[in-house]
Amino acid sequence: MSDMKYCQGPKCHTYRTKDRIRGSKGDKHYETRKRSSFYYLGGHRISKKYERDWFDKFGSVALDHFGRIHEPKRTSASGAWYKSYSWRSGGNHDHYFINDLLGERRPITREQYNDDNFVSP
Repeated sequence: MSDMKYCQGPKCHTYRTKDRIRGSKGDKHYETRKRSSFYYLGGHRISKKYERDWFDKFGSVALDHFGRIHEPKRTSASGAWYKSYSWRSGGNHDHYFINDLLGERRPITREQYNDDNFVSP
């Protein structure tokens, strides 16, 4: 079994579930959950609820620390290409690069569509 770690949800220990009860008679208490694997917030939370708890408490501080934006970011027309496809029965889909800013669509192969390194026409 891999290393056990604690849920980073700031209110994890306050939720009243039987699996959080710890301590001997006279010293019973609820405790933060401990697991070998977590699924949310980069592998540090058990559920989306705890992820929301974390963001409600620390989100503003995190934005200030890592860089809150104060003006809009822009993507130029030359950088606005993305891959898409038109569904067709039988798996014979039309794959293409599309640029909504330029109003253009350029056909590509299925292999090019599936190639993560192929990022612009």
